[in-house]
Amino acid sequence: MTLLDVPKHIAIIMDGNGRWAQKRMLGRADGHREGVNSARSIIEGCIKSKIETLSLFAFSSENWRRPPSEVDFLMSLLVMSLNSERESLLGNGVRVSVIGDREPLSTSLIKAIDDVENATRKCDRIHLLLAINYGGMWEVVRATKLIAEHVADGTISLNDINENTFGKYCCAPDVSYPDLLIRTGGERRLSNYHLWQVAYSELYFSDCLWPDYDESHLIQAIDSYRNRQRRYGALFGGSGDLALEGLQIDTW
Repeated sequence: MTLLDVPKHIAIIMDGNGRWAQKRMLGRADGHREGVNSARSIIEGCIKSKIETLSLFAFSSENWRRPPSEVDFLMSLLVMSLNSERESLLGNGVRVSVIGDREPLSTSLIKAIDDVENATRKCDRIHLLLAINYGGMWEVVRATKLIAEHVADGTISLNDINENTFGKYCCAPDVSYPDLLIRTGGERRLSNYHLWQVAYSELYFSDCLWPDYDESHLIQAIDSYRNRQRRYGALFGGSGDLALEGLQIDTW
């Protein structure tokens, strides 16, 4: 079996901060703080492994349902982290882009997002995609509304709409779809993350709680990916299989 190259794009659902803190009889806020350190470590690990894009699920549209005190803390932590890490990200060549609905976010968080995006816009070592107030279903509905508006005003026709067209209306149309989706914390679900983009992503679930997730765990996930075959619904090699060469999947 031919090994795959390292994934170009890794997406991560960072799960387990609260349970990590609970196991240590700490507050949930302590788990979230420690989770920031793990994010920093994984960004560095992805740079070493020459990953082109890393997507991190920082705050989902469903996280507003948590206790107000925890939501307020998470919002403050995002502001603090984006501001304090900005120079380090810039120095390490990390371009930052944020996807999600910014309208409900605080003025201070929107400013922190704008500042880090503008500061790192020309960085090209790795592209860090942060999902803040993001949900996959929200993204699909948003794209559908935009397409409907453009059909109505004659920008595109119904016959122009296909999978590739739809992808252009998603939040990050110039970013390749995730090759590998990692979820930490032992749960086995997508939790409304990148629903359109992960149609053919390889999935990797780790029991490790996010604050304990480090570069060694990342390497294990990458090694697992490289030992798989990506068929995209076709047949490759093996006894009785029809080997298809040159299969191309267009992504946006």
